[in-house]
Amino acid sequence: MSFMSNSKNFTERFGPIQLDVLKEIGNIGSGHAATSLSKLLHKKIEMHVPGVEVVDFDQVMDLAGGADKEVVSIFQRMEGEAPGTMFFIMAPFQARHFVELMTNASVGFDGGSEMALSALQELGNILSGAYLTALCDFTELDIQSTVPSISQDMVGAILSMGLIELSQVSDAAIVIKTSLTDGEGGEGEFLEGHFFLFPDPSSYQKIFSSLGVREDD
Repeated sequence: MSFMSNSKNFTERFGPIQLDVLKEIGNIGSGHAATSLSKLLHKKIEMHVPGVEVVDFDQVMDLAGGADKEVVSIFQRMEGEAPGTMFFIMAPFQARHFVELMTNASVGFDGGSEMALSALQELGNILSGAYLTALCDFTELDIQSTVPSISQDMVGAILSMGLIELSQVSDAAIVIKTSLTDGEGGEGEFLEGHFFLFPDPSSYQKIFSSLGVREDD
């Protein structure tokens, strides 16, 4: 049975072994990202992945705070052997905190200043690069990311594009919950968000087959 015709049962067929692999990808990626951010910010940063889930579409909006919640989004496309869409979603106040930490100035994200956008684009490059490197190592697929695009809008408006694409082949999405903390004990948790991975219909089977999910399971 194909992924297309059996998409409604996908979350049940995606077993504990595959979830463990996804969690390991998240942990490895977070380690790489923490190292890069520590160098960038000149302070010890620790990054944690408290959970990795494959969730139904009706849970995606809820995980990001609800369709009407205003958030800051870092959007990137995946290109190569398994195209797709990636979003990192966080609250506006957390985006402002990161920008201020990175720039040593109270510029915030409001108004979309060039300095703020540049800081958040760098965050997107670090996170996507770290996660995609780990994903490529596990799947042996060649995948790269595009230049990040930053926006501030409601969750429903931001995520709808990725969900519409993915709904052609499945009713599930990968969600990696991410939190960054000040490893020096000075500020505690300063950034928490959700990393959403939406493979394109054409690459959905390719990615998950490489993680051991077969069409006939």
